Amino acid sequence: MWTHVTDNLDLWIEGLQNTVSLTVFGFILGFFVAIPLAAARLSKHKWLSRLAYFYIYMVRGTPLLVQIFIIYYGLGQFHKEFKALGVWWFFRDAYYCGLLAFTLNSAAYQAEILRGGILAIPKGTIEAGQALGLHRFQIFRLLILPITIARMLPAFGNELVLLLKASALVSVITVRDLMGQARYLFGETFDLSVFYIAAVNYLIVVLLIEAIWRHLENRNVWLKYKG
Repeated sequence: MWTHVTDNLDLWIEGLQNTVSLTVFGFILGFFVAIPLAAARLSKHKWLSRLAYFYIYMVRGTPLLVQIFIIYYGLGQFHKEFKALGVWWFFRDAYYCGLLAFTLNSAAYQAEILRGGILAIPKGTIEAGQALGLHRFQIFRLLILPITIARMLPAFGNELVLLLKASALVSVITVRDLMGQARYLFGETFDLSVFYIAAVNYLIVVLLIEAIWRHLENRNVWLKYKG
């Protein structure tokens, strides 16, 4: 088994880089999409709230694999239109299509995490911000969002781990992530041990994420205690 690691180290490093970058960038970009989504869900305008709810419901109610296929294969049918717009370079690349799918998918889950955290914030916090003369956006940016993120940190960590494990799905659209490299090497050698190597790599990354997140949670608790 170890010969597959040493003889194909460059492939495994490339696969690990693609897996980590897809997961991290998908999570971060999804977070920035999730903020306006959560705000829309909590909006007093019913049409805006319903539109955000429909998006979140559709994304969470359909498999990520289907979403990847729709973006990569489905949108590929509009290559003439995308070429005219000058964005075909993005949609013809399997990596970018996978990143877009991860971003949109993670945004739906993170939006619900944010919404739950915002609803749990005491009204006194908002009233305190208003008493200080802060306008609505400043209250959201300086008070609501930081408190929500701190409270929902474990939920965000779970979403990041789930996104990492789901990243293996991009191998079906030819992305050379960890699973993609394992499938390639299996096709060359028919040795199942390559999947064990991929599993170990996923496990190591998950353990690193959990260690980093545990540190962030402990630091967050310490700061609240100090405060």
